[in-house]
Amino acid sequence: MRIDQLLVQRGLASTRSQAQRLRAGGVQWLQGDVWRQVAKNGDDVPPDAEIKLLDDSETRYVSRGGLKLEAALKHVGLSVDGLQCLDIGQSTGGFTDCLLQLGATMVVGVDVGSAQLHPQLRADPRVLCVEGLNARALDASDLIAAYADSIGDEGQFDLEDDESGEFNAAEQDQAEPLEDARHEAFEVDDVEAASASRVSLDGAFVPEFDLIVADLSFISQTLVLPAVVPLLKAGGTLLTLVKPQFELQPGQVGKGGIVKDASMYLLVEQRLRNTCAELGLTVTHWFDSPISGGDGNREFFICARQPGAVDC
Repeated sequence: MRIDQLLVQRGLASTRSQAQRLRAGGVQWLQGDVWRQVAKNGDDVPPDAEIKLLDDSETRYVSRGGLKLEAALKHVGLSVDGLQCLDIGQSTGGFTDCLLQLGATMVVGVDVGSAQLHPQLRADPRVLCVEGLNARALDASDLIAAYADSIGDEGQFDLEDDESGEFNAAEQDQAEPLEDARHEAFEVDDVEAASASRVSLDGAFVPEFDLIVADLSFISQTLVLPAVVPLLKAGGTLLTLVKPQFELQPGQVGKGGIVKDASMYLLVEQRLRNTCAELGLTVTHWFDSPISGGDGNREFFICARQPGAVDC
């Protein structure tokens, strides 16, 4: 069996794309007493072979986005422990997964698509998934309505499987849930704690966030941030992944969507700094993504804060 298919079948990778990145990081299989190196994605390995991953960082989160956000949070020195977060462009949920594993109390995710969020995150009581909504038109009332829909008859989250929410990420042609300790079942107290984090003293959901993260494609952040920043708490932090090819005009981007003129990066940075300033935010960091993108383009992170926030 092809090694990329076998890794997915074994649950070592959630998609073939992720399996291929694992292979690039080093995969060996045991033949008798000898470990054989897998050289290509199409290499055949016995279906029952013992497999060893030389670099399993790709499996830490449901998508590679989690690694990017983890590295960015370390770069700016920001702890998300106990924070209420908003994830714009949630997609498969790499950013959401990272935030939860690093201690966020809850994450509200917004995406214009649907049926993309990984099933394990969809079932997590700390996650509120708002699908089919363009963040450019996002309003607090949308999140309040989504929260109300997520409440069961007993006033807790409805954790039953959404049969219509079949995992359907664009990059995935095969999928198996990741079975590991990072997504252990929650006790009742954990669910109640997650519930409490979403509500005010009078029981109403408060759509205000300590941290807003974003990973957007095919739309400029200059169009989205005006709708998103009002949801940031006083003293809150904005940390977004910037993909320059989506911040520029078509004539400024080369063939295949690759930005070849390095001067365009400075233009993108200045535009986003200006947008943040117009929205009352102070930019504290602009830096290359510590984890590179997969399409050949440079990616950046921008970190900004409301006045009065602890420096990030």
